[in-house]
Amino acid sequence: MRERVSIPLRTAVAVGLAAAATQPSRAALLGAPESGQIGFLPANTPIAGDIQWLHNAILLPATVGISLLVLALLAYVVFRFNDKAHPIPSRTTHNGPLEIAWTILPALVLVVIAVPSFRLLTQQLVIPEPDMTIKATASQWHWNYGYPKSDGGFSFDSLIKDDKDLKPGDIRLLSVDNAAYVPVGKVVELDVVSQDVIHSFSIPSFGVKIDAVPGRLNKSWFKAEQEGVFYGQCSNICGIDHAFMPIEFHVVSQKAYDAWLEQAKKTYASADGATLAATALAPHP
Repeated sequence: MRERVSIPLRTAVAVGLAAAATQPSRAALLGAPESGQIGFLPANTPIAGDIQWLHNAILLPATVGISLLVLALLAYVVFRFNDKAHPIPSRTTHNGPLEIAWTILPALVLVVIAVPSFRLLTQQLVIPEPDMTIKATASQWHWNYGYPKSDGGFSFDSLIKDDKDLKPGDIRLLSVDNAAYVPVGKVVELDVVSQDVIHSFSIPSFGVKIDAVPGRLNKSWFKAEQEGVFYGQCSNICGIDHAFMPIEFHVVSQKAYDAWLEQAKKTYASADGATLAATALAPHP
């Protein structure tokens, strides 16, 4: 594993905060869970927004409605057809209208769910023309991010921060030593691979969740609409330190990203001698 490298990003962060301060209506988001939180993390991409809409507007009402209907039917059967109220059991074995109804109605519910679901799946799988590409390589137990030649052709490891290294503003079990940076409003393609076992790259606020499989290249994408810091984790049980493999992305203004990029080119390229954003795949077993 390459040596862990942290770079001073005060300039980039200061520029990013200044840019955010000039746009109060677009305050920076924090894509991290809060104590006692129920529900989704704040959506910061069109895909994440559509996922939350599908859940809140269609799946949740359908789930609640079906559950209440089944509960009402069970209560009706218990009180209407118990032994005291109905000592002689009915011999009815078929009811045509009822059987038609319980076949057609669930099918209609599935159609209502399927139409927006297929649209959302298409949006997730059809990647628009990207403005930049980041290669995320999973290993036990950390991530490596590779940036394309157009952005300097460097890569770096991103490992969880130990408790003793946490600073004000850091989040235990989520903050990393080297976060990935992307510009706001740009289409970012994610090329996800693995060096060893199956991992899963997941950032809820981006609506991204894709497996990292040894010997296979999987692709996803996102377009962050607002600046901020967004966290994720490996969501496959990939080994003993599965719970300590977080993801941290900073979405900043183009000016702040350019400032970070200039510093990152010098530090990361000199640290690992990378000339392009690529990490060799482990041989497929």
